[in-house]
Amino acid sequence: MPHLWIRAEQRANEDRVGITPDGAKALIGQGFDLTIEESESRILPLDGYVEAGCAVAPEGSWPEAPEDAIIFGLKELPEDGTPLVHRHIMFGHAYKGQPAGQVLLERFAAGGGTLYDLEYLLDEDGRRVAAFGYWAGYAGAAVALMCWAAQKRHDICGPVHPYADAEALRADLNIQLLATGSERPDALVIGALGRVGRGAADLCKAMRVPVTAWDMEETASGGPFPEVLMHEIFLNCILAGPDTPVFVPSSAGSDPRALRVIGDIACDPDSDFSPIKVYDRTTTWSAPALRVHYTPALDVTAIDNLPSMLPRESSEDFAGQLLPSLKTLDDLDSGVWGRAKEIFDAHVARYQDFTAPRTGAARDTVPGKDARTETTKRSTP
Repeated sequence: MPHLWIRAEQRANEDRVGITPDGAKALIGQGFDLTIEESESRILPLDGYVEAGCAVAPEGSWPEAPEDAIIFGLKELPEDGTPLVHRHIMFGHAYKGQPAGQVLLERFAAGGGTLYDLEYLLDEDGRRVAAFGYWAGYAGAAVALMCWAAQKRHDICGPVHPYADAEALRADLNIQLLATGSERPDALVIGALGRVGRGAADLCKAMRVPVTAWDMEETASGGPFPEVLMHEIFLNCILAGPDTPVFVPSSAGSDPRALRVIGDIACDPDSDFSPIKVYDRTTTWSAPALRVHYTPALDVTAIDNLPSMLPRESSEDFAGQLLPSLKTLDDLDSGVWGRAKEIFDAHVARYQDFTAPRTGAARDTVPGKDARTETTKRSTP
C-alpha cells in the first residue's frame, strides 16, 4: 500500500495543508502508511494527525524519505537545484513555459522522479477534481477592494495578512471601505461561472459592490474587450491557455478608462498565455499592489497563494475535494493519477527535446495532444 509523506510548506505566508486529520484517518484505515512533517505554520495542529495514526518526521526532512514514498505538499519546493527522485503531488506551475517550471522539470528529469500536478488532476471530462478556486476568488476580490480603498486615500495598498475566517476578513474590509465614504466601485468578473469567479462575486456582493459577470459566452469573440476598461475593478478568474484572448492590452494604462484596479486572481504573469499584458510579475503579501500607471492610477494585484489568507476554510474545502482521489493512490497507473502522469511525461519529453543538441532541422514537439490544453473545458481555475 502507498506511503504518503505530508511535507511542511516551506514558503512564507503559506499555512494551508491538503489533507485534514479526518482524511488521514480514512487513508490509514484503508491500509496506507502516512507520515506528516512537523510545521510551525500549518493551520491544522499536529496533534490531530498523530491521533489519526500518522508517524511524525522533522520539518523539511522529505528529501530523506524512503524512495517509494509519495511526497504530498501544495506550493513550491526549495529552489536548490537538487535532482528529485520521489513522486511528488504538488502545484508545479511547470507546463505553461514558466522559467521556474522549466528548472523544476529539469530536476525531475535528473532525478527520475514524477510530478503529479494538482492543477492537472482531471476527471474523464477534463475537469479538475480539486481546486482552491473559490477561496482564491474570495480573497483576491477582497485584496482588489483594499487596493481601490487605498487609492481613494491617495495611497497604495499596504501589507495583507491571514484571517481567522471569512467573517473576520469581511469585517476588516468593511472598515476600510467605510473609511472612503458610501461610494462603491463596480466590478467585472471574467470566469464568473467557475469556482474562482463565484468566490470573487460572492465577496463583492457581500461588500455591496455591483458585479458584471462574464464567462465563455461573453468572451467567445476573442476581443478586443473595451468593456474591461469601463469598470473600476476587473477580476480575472480564468485559467489561461493557448486560446485565451487578451483582456487587458499593454496600452490599457494610457487608454481612456474607468479601470483602477486589476485583480489577476489566476495569477500567471510569466506565462505566454497571460491575458493581462500590463504587468510581468506577481505581487506579494508585503506589497500586494503593483502600480503600473499613474494619472489616473492603475494597480495590479496578483498574489499567487491567495487562499492562504483564509487557510482553515480553504484547506478544509480543498482536502474534502481531493480525498476521493487520494484514496485511489494504490492505483497510480489509471484514473486521475494515470492522466496526470501522461501529462507530466509529455512535458518532460518536450523539455528534453528542446534541450537536446540539434543536428539539422529542429525536431517536432511531442506528438498527440498538447498537455497544456488538458485542463477544464470551462473557464475554471
